Amino acid sequence: MVKIGMVIGDRYEVLEKIGTGGMSDVYKAKDHKLNRLVAVKVLKQEFSENENFVSKFRVEAQSTAGLLHPNTVNVYDVGDEDGINYIVMELVDGITLKKYIEKKSRLSVKEAVSIAIQVAMGLEAAHNNGIIHRDIKPQNIMISKEGKVKVTDFGIAKAATSNTITSNVMGSVHYTSPEQARGGYSDAKSDIYSLGITLFEMLTGRVPFNGDTTVAIAIKHIQEDLPSPADYNDEIPISVEKIVLKCCQKSPDRRYQSAAELIADLKRSLITPDKDFVELVDPDEESATRVASEAEMEVVNSPKGRGTDTETMRLKDDVFREFEDEGEYDDDYDKGRSQKRRNYDDSYDKKTRRRKKSSSSSNNNNNPSQGLEKMTIIMAIISAALVGFIVILLLGRSMGLFGSAEGASTNDSTELVSAKESAGSLADGIQIPDVTGRTYAEAVSILKDDKGFEVAKAADSANTAARDTVVSTSPAAGERAGSGATVTVYVSDGSNAKASQSTVASTDVQAAKSDGQVSVPNIIGQTSEDAVIILVEAGLQAGSIVETSNEDTNLTGLICAQSIAPNTSVSQGTIINMELSTGPASVTYSYNADISAPTEGENFTYGIPVKVSLVTSDGTTLLSTTTSDFPVQGTYKGITAPTGTITFVYTATTPTSTDPETGETRGGDTVEYTVTRAVTFTQEN
Repeated sequence: MVKIGMVIGDRYEVLEKIGTGGMSDVYKAKDHKLNRLVAVKVLKQEFSENENFVSKFRVEAQSTAGLLHPNTVNVYDVGDEDGINYIVMELVDGITLKKYIEKKSRLSVKEAVSIAIQVAMGLEAAHNNGIIHRDIKPQNIMISKEGKVKVTDFGIAKAATSNTITSNVMGSVHYTSPEQARGGYSDAKSDIYSLGITLFEMLTGRVPFNGDTTVAIAIKHIQEDLPSPADYNDEIPISVEKIVLKCCQKSPDRRYQSAAELIADLKRSLITPDKDFVELVDPDEESATRVASEAEMEVVNSPKGRGTDTETMRLKDDVFREFEDEGEYDDDYDKGRSQKRRNYDDSYDKKTRRRKKSSSSSNNNNNPSQGLEKMTIIMAIISAALVGFIVILLLGRSMGLFGSAEGASTNDSTELVSAKESAGSLADGIQIPDVTGRTYAEAVSILKDDKGFEVAKAADSANTAARDTVVSTSPAAGERAGSGATVTVYVSDGSNAKASQSTVASTDVQAAKSDGQVSVPNIIGQTSEDAVIILVEAGLQAGSIVETSNEDTNLTGLICAQSIAPNTSVSQGTIINMELSTGPASVTYSYNADISAPTEGENFTYGIPVKVSLVTSDGTTLLSTTTSDFPVQGTYKGITAPTGTITFVYTATTPTSTDPETGETRGGDTVEYTVTRAVTFTQEN
């Protein structure tokens, strides 16, 4: 049992209980090893006693520990001690999205879309690493006091479902996808469905499906059409309405096929919310009668092609039992909602809806199969014409109609040699593009994203270019290197730059603005999430975000550079690359110690015990020993300060002397000597 004040894992001191859930209790704790606050999630007893579940839980938690993204609650550690199974996570100072919705009744369209973008970014990172959440809901999304959105509980859902833990562990059935409700296979598109339901709730303050039992709600997810969020909030634009509907299609094949696709439409909705650009598949048109192909008939007639879970569209018996055994569901949706909100829902006149269901499919009147057939015919005609042209050309040249046959032969030979030379040069590697004069962020985008090279950054203080401007590369532009090879990019540190930033900014402000152009906003000092949203809202595209060191500690973890200066007039849709500061550059030093004894002038004689200490200028003690043997040798690496001090402390007898006039003897006293010696360390590469 966890008690306040106890230490778990010899490092995590439990400070207070901050939450509880269906599977675990959450505690605020201090990590004494790294001197930081963390959240420790402790599994409840009934799950800790299930060895199979604990094993799967540990494996999944460890797999998600490598998932590091600004929009996920990162996992630091997992372990067990005296029957306590725990997972150590990032501590987020904030509230759940569920409580945030209850507090505000419903969110503005802009705020809901912005939150959905950040959740989708976290899911994209997880999906790209082969991690499916399986339990996306507002209760598992955190909003920090700084406004950052983070998805939590990755891996826990998979551990639970893989061990047939019933849905009372998994939370509310209100957000589950149809395939999960049937007990079938779930994947990334299941997370997208749940995010669509979450977006629905953010926009309307309610969930689309409710009922007296969890089974009733699950059946609605499988059988009933999703109501339009615009039925409950007439301020929702057409693009956002259709994004929700596309996320929540019954068939996974009709949903967004990746989080990246969803993010693209969400960002576009911020720019042109009233534009009807979201493509929905019309179920009636998709299911229109047509002649099946031979391949399709083979699938239908095969044993594997009949009686699948997806085709029968019904709940498995064991899933029904799990929902019935749960005995409860989230009926707290009305909690925190004012009577005014409920009255609004009851009195909403559906006859005043500004758009009809037909508008959702107005742009989808073409049968995909017919379009494919037309395209195939067109391509066949073009191919036939091209073949005919080549035949005529060859016959004409052989008959001398387009020059002598000899000349034709010579030209053909020349073209063949040229082609071989070209193939040979391509085989030697990829040509390195010229990125001189561009920002480092742009260079990374060109070299890494476009060409597939790895990029290393190096400073150049000998040129006069503006700070962070690329001055050269190694290998140089025009040379070739294999895919994945490292290209070192040398950028100016700005120490010799003549033009000031104010001059550049002034010039940019004076740039003429024409139709279709926008002014680049200043995103320096913003989080990467906020920067992306600001750019999208300004009509621009967010490009690559690369990490780099920056001496301004106030910018650590924030955008410290952008590829195009603020206030510059550019065309809509221009890509803006960014740099994210990782803090000041980490410089370390080493020292090969060969410490000699104090000098004779310091009244030292060999054999006297001496306390020797070596302390860096930032207060780190590297050596503290007592010895009578010199020199004292040692090797020290990773020192964080450039200089230090060697201190000798020893006790010696002062020299004696006799006064010739009086015969009095002086000296011979025991005195403690302290001798210091400055030392400089060597900078490590």
